[in-house]
Amino acid sequence: MTEVVQIHHAGICPADLDASLRFYVDGIGLEVILDITIPLDLEPLLGVPTNSTRTVFLGDAGDPESGMLELLDLGTDRVAQQGPAPGLPTRGLFLVSFQLQVEPALARLEALGLGGRPRRLETRGNLAVTVVDPDGVVVELMDKPMRIEVANRVRR
Repeated sequence: MTEVVQIHHAGICPADLDASLRFYVDGIGLEVILDITIPLDLEPLLGVPTNSTRTVFLGDAGDPESGMLELLDLGTDRVAQQGPAPGLPTRGLFLVSFQLQVEPALARLEALGLGGRPRRLETRGNLAVTVVDPDGVVVELMDKPMRIEVANRVRR
């Protein structure tokens, strides 16, 4: 039997945690699932020394099986001193995608002055829009589930 693997969460280290919370909670509409401070050195796990890390898990409280987004404040200036991502495809993780009602989310982001100018693509009745979070991460908003048809599955 093949093991089922699911994405549990993806993490972002924002320069300004409060700005990211405004974007993802007030703008996108995610809920705070857990907001804790861990008084521990996470270097064995993350590769950088920490004394106290604030971690905020965001998602859908009504659907604990859905993936979550983790915002991490490592309690160090290391992240804040780095420049933001370019808001364009880059090497490594560059995009986080959410399925939601796109137009209301865009209206909330615009009212907050967040997200930048949306980029839109509509194909076969499906709307996909990308905006940019405060740290330059591309955020895709989709109004319908993306159905991926696999004609020939490759088995290993």
